[in-house]
Amino acid sequence: MFSVALSSVLVMGAAFAAAQSTTEPALPPGMSTYPDVPHASKTFAFEDLPYRIDDSTHLIRGNQHGYNICNDTTAGQDSLCQTSHFNSIDDFCLWAPPDFGRTIGDIEGIMVAWCTKPGHGTRLIPEGAITGLQWITTPDYVQAVGFIDQTLINVLADDSGGEMDPHGADLRGNPMGGIVYSNAWTGAPTQVIEWHLFLGSGRFCYKACDPRGRFDDRYCEHILDRIGCDYNVPNRAQDGVFEQCLGDNQDFPGVYTTNGVVMTYTQPAGDLGDIGFSPMTPSSSSCTQFESAALFSGLPTGVSPGSSTTSEDARPTGSGGVSSRRSTGTPSPSQTAGGAQNSQGSSASKTAALSGAALVGAVLSAVFLA
Repeated sequence: MFSVALSSVLVMGAAFAAAQSTTEPALPPGMSTYPDVPHASKTFAFEDLPYRIDDSTHLIRGNQHGYNICNDTTAGQDSLCQTSHFNSIDDFCLWAPPDFGRTIGDIEGIMVAWCTKPGHGTRLIPEGAITGLQWITTPDYVQAVGFIDQTLINVLADDSGGEMDPHGADLRGNPMGGIVYSNAWTGAPTQVIEWHLFLGSGRFCYKACDPRGRFDDRYCEHILDRIGCDYNVPNRAQDGVFEQCLGDNQDFPGVYTTNGVVMTYTQPAGDLGDIGFSPMTPSSSSCTQFESAALFSGLPTGVSPGSSTTSEDARPTGSGGVSSRRSTGTPSPSQTAGGAQNSQGSSASKTAALSGAALVGAVLSAVFLA
């Protein structure tokens, strides 16, 4: 009887300890969560990009899905290039899924670059996919807000989407290994340290902050992932209109003024409820409108969802082009590297590109995809 009673006490004690503990579940042997260097702290001159920026092989979310040396050998609609460009109204890339069938929240860690112009070694956003676009240049950032047939870039039609940024809860970024360059400030490719992209519900908003500015991390905030475009990138974009403008800086995302008092919004862990404020949309000027055909040329026609294929470890080589397919080999580093409404983010995204962690790894990675 004593042994039975003791067993009961031990079971109850264990249950109590489990209920009180805030310790995360143990990682599988040999696995870790955080990289030695946070993704947002890694800097590379454009010409010095490694094959993969994220070279970790022992982390819970698995390996980087694609590659960062991108050129004519990697170009095509099955490219896994994860080097993005954000230059101008007619030359920018979005992060979107490599294949069709999963939500952005499930796949944001392995997004690849889809671009509006050939020459970056990436996939191309199909002709006619973007139906409206506003590009704004401000003193501290450039931004693009647009309307898109998201099924043409492998996003489910009813997916309300999520946020991509260079941080993530595990400091590996979403996508892992994804890097952004812009020539908007100096005329040459400059690494964008702070940026964020919201994509979903047929809309996107993308902001790249000038790394020379004092507040690039504030204008390109990454902690308000669930309140979308309206609050992170307030704008006056219109479907059917393509324009570029100059603009004033917005307030920092989440910062607003009520009755002369500056307030800061805190995103709750649970249901958003009433957000309680409307962000100020900054003024714009010197707007020039374009026809879509004048901006985007050399793009493929739209393809049916699910036609793209992926291979995590394939290394492309040979001659490339808009419709080229990838073969094996390693690209030469000496070649060129390569008011929209709310698009909601997801605060607890799920598993992407897990490697060797089985069920325990899948459970843990759900915590760290943010």
